[in-house]
Order: sequence, then C-alpha cells, then structure tokens
Amino acid sequence: MRITGGKARGIQLKTLQGQSLRPTTDLVREAIFSILQNMPVDWRCIADLYAGTGALGIEALSRAAEWVDFVEQNKKCCDLIKYNLEKTGTQDRAHVYCCSVNQAITFLDSNYDIIFLDPPYSLSSLDSVLTSIAGSGLIGTNSIVVLCHTKRFSPSLEYDKLCLTKQFHYGDTHISTFRGGKSWQ
Repeated sequence: MRITGGKARGIQLKTLQGQSLRPTTDLVREAIFSILQNMPVDWRCIADLYAGTGALGIEALSRAAEWVDFVEQNKKCCDLIKYNLEKTGTQDRAHVYCCSVNQAITFLDSNYDIIFLDPPYSLSSLDSVLTSIAGSGLIGTNSIVVLCHTKRFSPSLEYDKLCLTKQFHYGDTHISTFRGGKSWQ
C-alpha cells in the first residue's frame, strides 16, 4: 500500500500482516480524492475514523490537509499509524486517538471539513454511528463525510445534519458522500 498523491506520493505504508484489516486499496483512495477535488471543500481539519493503517488521513496530509485526527481502537493499529506518520514526515500535523469511534464522538469538539469513515464491513451499527456523528459537534454546515462501505449496506438519504449527495461503486466497495446542512445540494 502506497501514498498515491501529493508530497509523500509513492511512499509505502506499513500494514499489519495476518490481521483482519481491510485497508482501502490504492484505486479506491485515488477515487476518493478525485471525488473530493471536484467538491467545494476545505482541507483544514480532517478526521479519519476507523483509521486502521491511517492511509486515508495520511493521503490527505500528503495532499495539503492542515491537520488530521485519527481514531482507531486497536492499539497495534494506533502504533502503526504513528509509524506511518513518521515515515511520511507528517506526524506534526496529526493526533492519534486510540479509542472507539463512539468514545471519540463524545470528546472531539472540532467542526471537521472532511470526515473519513472506513469501518469494518461487518460493523452492524453503522446507521447508529452515522446518526451519532450527524448529531454531534463534528459536523459543520460545509462538512463532507466520505463513507466506505459494502454494497450490503444502504445508507439513509439523511442523518440529522447530513444529506447523502453521491454514491460511487468500486467492486464490493461503495463510497457514499454526505454534506452537512440539509439545504445543500
């Protein structure tokens, strides 16, 4: 797995061998950033939830994001994210929270410009997580949420302050984008 664009382009990220991680493929990451480049979005403050290896957030840092908060509950993955941040020279523009996403929602208090959600495909509470995020202080009027999910999950059109804007399909990976503010289209 490598960084596909920006200052750290081509740097190989370390992954955990034999773990039940499903890292976002280079193709899907490139698609996500292509989608974001065609949307009016700021790159000041980003959250990478269910961060795994940190690939999405580190890719954002490579492409000029100012700050990324990573949230991952697996301690080995948290250590891996820190290693990958150091390897790409972006550790001074990030913080790793080693806790569950549900816990992080209770204490993170930034309005994020972009929130990446790439949970395990087996996560059964995804609707609940989206509802919690949508009702939290994480979402501002112009926030964009990028959700990677399996085709077996069908997101709602609205979650409190979030409206579904577009959906894309790459094999079994589906990308759904949401925008903060119910009036945005």
